[in-house]
Amino acid sequence: MNEEKFKIIQQRIEKDYENITGIIIQKNNQLIYEQYFNDCNAASKIHVYSISKSILSLLIGIAQEQDAIGELDRPILDYFPEFQPKDANLKQITLENLLTMTTPYKYKNGPLAYIKYFTSKDWTKFTLKQLGGKQPIGQFNYTPLIGPDLLSAVLARSTNQSVLEFAQKELFTPLGIDVANSIQLKSARDQTKFNQSTTANGWVEDTTGLNAGGWGLTLSTRDMTKIGQLILNQGNWENQQLITKDWLEKMQQKHSHWEQEHLDYGYLWWIIDPTKPIIAAMGDGGNVIYIDHEQQLVIAITALFKENVYDRIDFIQQTVLPLI
Repeated sequence: MNEEKFKIIQQRIEKDYENITGIIIQKNNQLIYEQYFNDCNAASKIHVYSISKSILSLLIGIAQEQDAIGELDRPILDYFPEFQPKDANLKQITLENLLTMTTPYKYKNGPLAYIKYFTSKDWTKFTLKQLGGKQPIGQFNYTPLIGPDLLSAVLARSTNQSVLEFAQKELFTPLGIDVANSIQLKSARDQTKFNQSTTANGWVEDTTGLNAGGWGLTLSTRDMTKIGQLILNQGNWENQQLITKDWLEKMQQKHSHWEQEHLDYGYLWWIIDPTKPIIAAMGDGGNVIYIDHEQQLVIAITALFKENVYDRIDFIQQTVLPLI
């Protein structure tokens, strides 16, 4: 790239993607482009929404390697003996169902459902009560909020520590990522402020201390680039194997498919191109970690929340990639 080509990206962002706060392009582990917007800088922390799910997948892989978590075909209700459902069929739901978004719920996405979820004090109990409904186990059912909370609870119960504590020890600290503390949001106003903050540093939790599985994590653009590079490095960081190659291989394979969006799904990661090794973590507002193994490329974009913005794949493919 040269300076003139950089301007094309910047002009496009300022014109069409005004909620972007940062973008980094890294190829062959070398920085190509880094720019910030909306008064942000390299240290700015942004709520990255569903990218939290993809981070959780990495943590599940680490915990399984440590034998803290059992095989993925293990029923999830083994981890929640206090919950005895009337529908015996729910006992067939496995960890893999949670990782692949193939778990049925009575929960329906929408403002009222979100308020009920957010105002509940125990997200584990809330989500367990939502298991079921008419959809069969094994059919893709994207649940941006409640599903990953059960994985978060499984991880916390299996490791005897909070998800954030486990993440700090096993992933964030080795990568040089600072996620300072857990955050509790006590009102809708707190939620709005958190979503628009560029300084909040942490991972949202409920009143029981459960870190949200599907959202609530703040990361900088550089933090997300490190996650992408770790995956390109097959789990190795500075000669330390943080995540096994085996888990990363399984995580990036197709396990389910979202017919509506024509997208394959791995373990809480999206498969962008079924013919090439390209995956992404994507969060509301257009937050994304785009990883192309063939090109040894990571593109990280952070963005503040904006309605009806779900990903920036078109922007990456149509504007950024032709310049590389």
